[in-house]
Amino acid sequence: MKATDRWYSERLGHDLSVARWGTYGSPVLLFPTAGGDAEEVERHEMIAHLEPLIAAGRAKVYSVDSIAGRALAERRGSAEYRLALFNAYHEAIAREVIPAIHSDLGGHHLPVTVAGASIGAFNALAITCRYPELVQSAVCMSGTYAIEQFIGGHVNDDLYYSSPLRFLPGLEGPSLDVLRRRMIVLASGSGRWEDVGESWAVAEVLGSKGIPNRVDDWGTAYDHDWPTWWQMLPVYLDDLLP
Repeated sequence: MKATDRWYSERLGHDLSVARWGTYGSPVLLFPTAGGDAEEVERHEMIAHLEPLIAAGRAKVYSVDSIAGRALAERRGSAEYRLALFNAYHEAIAREVIPAIHSDLGGHHLPVTVAGASIGAFNALAITCRYPELVQSAVCMSGTYAIEQFIGGHVNDDLYYSSPLRFLPGLEGPSLDVLRRRMIVLASGSGRWEDVGESWAVAEVLGSKGIPNRVDDWGTAYDHDWPTWWQMLPVYLDDLLP
């Protein structure tokens, strides 16, 4: 069963869409690639590859528009605007989208498994590290994590709060305690357009803070493209979901 919802987000100053596939199971939130919308994962056949998990009642899959990623890809507005939008986007996921998922689950506040590829991997990682109380685990595929490279190296407070590579080294206290009970998978190929070094850079920061993680390099046969992610995500969700 597929359902969609859409509302205006005051945080983003933009309409925001969420799509859902499945009727019951553990909640899984998928982030699109940079320019994608909530239904990108269906058009690119990811939902079809997750169908065995959905049909078995193990996964109830959600996806959401990539508002900040689209602005980045389109070079919309100033660097300051694009970074502020990432910060607001993460807040909207935590304060609007995940509560909507909980409502769809009948009011059950279950931790969500998050996943994404490319910029979607950055968002999955950021949501996990910023709001670990809301997330059970993360699958970050072919991740692009140093987003300042796309805006001329611009750095400000919005980048600091948006980017785990920036804020994790100084993270302490209860949030870090919760994060140390989460699992983050950093999967990448070594084929065309891939850079597994980005995953290793994140793993180094996570490891330095005692946060469980693993880097999987699938090798040179796996490119930065949907066929790679079709194979990766079902394997990891099968391992992580009840």
